[in-house]
Parts: sequence; structure tokens; C-alpha cells
Amino acid sequence: MKGIPKYITISKEIIQKIESGEFQPGDKIPSENELIEMYSISNTTARKSLLEVELQGWANRIKGKGTFVLNRFEDKHLTRVLGSFHAVKESFTDKLIKEGFTPKNVVLEKTILEDGISTNINNSHHIMEGPVLKIRKLRYADYSLLKDETKYISMLHCPKINILDLDSRSLISIYQEKYNLNLINVERTLGNKIFLSSDPNNYFENEIPTVIFILDSAIFCDGGEIVEIEQSYYRGDKYKFSITTKPELIKNEISVIS
Repeated sequence: MKGIPKYITISKEIIQKIESGEFQPGDKIPSENELIEMYSISNTTARKSLLEVELQGWANRIKGKGTFVLNRFEDKHLTRVLGSFHAVKESFTDKLIKEGFTPKNVVLEKTILEDGISTNINNSHHIMEGPVLKIRKLRYADYSLLKDETKYISMLHCPKINILDLDSRSLISIYQEKYNLNLINVERTLGNKIFLSSDPNNYFENEIPTVIFILDSAIFCDGGEIVEIEQSYYRGDKYKFSITTKPELIKNEISVIS
């Protein structure tokens, strides 16, 4: 439109995509170079476009990483994607930071199980031979507990993982980059239950009965051997789950029972 600066027009287009849901909280919006290519504009105009989106409160720039959509939902609910292997490659902490939250982790238990563990996922019984590293964490965002997470990691496939910093990057990245594991599949089941305030396993401090999502998952590497088992509780009034897949990737993607 005549008389309106180009950077304002571009910033409005980006904001419209956020409002429509095309860009979700935590998504990276186009970079300066991408905007320059998309709109044939100068780097100054591209920079001002991104700054305008940020000044309007729709996004936040993280130095060295890019500009990410902030979580502006009134109830601050989090949307997590099930059905894409890529969706599990980003760490829980990084996701929260990109959405504008301040994350905090409290470790309740970190121990080695010499005898291993077993679990049932998608009506299949899976066994992880010991030794296994068990880590139970409470995951907070802005001082609100969102997730009670327990993970079991194969120390046969990941020796000495118990001495690594497991919060600075995703476990998926550690499995692939540190231990050179070829991860071939993730299987998940998603259920729910009502947590009462009197439940001894309840750390959510809810005063009224609250729905909790229960996520069970297993990550497999070559040979069908299990690298990780997860058994976690998600706060039902703070989470929404989105399910996506591609037909050509069904064999190597996440199976979901809801």
C-alpha cells in the first residue's frame, strides 16, 4: 500500500501468519537473508521488519539462533507435535526458551539400574538390558510445573552418559553425535488419568482433580535395540498435542495411540 513503509507491510504479513497458526509458538520465522530473498529488499529493511515483529510482542530474537514466535496463548498452553521424528530432536529446555518461558529443572532421582527395565508400548513388551541410567526430573516453565519426566537410558549403547551434561542439548543429539547411534524409530502411546491432590505420585500441587497426560515412549536404534524409554506425566491444562505424519515415513515415524 502506497505511503506505508515496506518493513511495516512485511512485519504485518509475518504477524498474520502467526495469528493464523501457520507459525506456531517456538517456530523460527524467516531470517534477514530469507526475507531479502523473498521480498527483494535491503538488509536494513529486513532487519527492521524482524525488529517490528519483536517490538509488537510476537517474537523474540535469540542471539546466534534466530527469531522465534512467542507463546501468546491466554492460558499459556504448550503445543507439542507427535508423529514427526524431527519433533523429538529438540530439547525440552530449548523449546521453552524459544516460546519465551524461563525453564527450570529439578532432579528427583539419578541412579543406575544394573538389572535394566521393561515396558509395554503399543501392546508390545520391550526389555532394556542393564545397566540403565534412570533420571527423574520435574520440568518447570516460569515456576509452573509442566512435566514430571522419567527417562531410562541404555548404558550399553551410551557408556558413561551419567557423567555428561544432559541439559545443554537434546538427548537425541547426544545419542547421534556423541555415541554415533543410528536412530531408526520412536514408538509412543498417549493416555490420561485424573490426578488427585492426595496422590503420592503427584508433584503438580493441584488443589482440584486434574487431568494428566501419560506419555510412554521408546527410541530404537539399528537392530531394533532400545536406547531410551520414557514414562512421563504432562499437565493436562497446560498441554495440547498435535499429531502429524507423512505416508512415506510411516515405517520410521512415531506410532500414536490416543
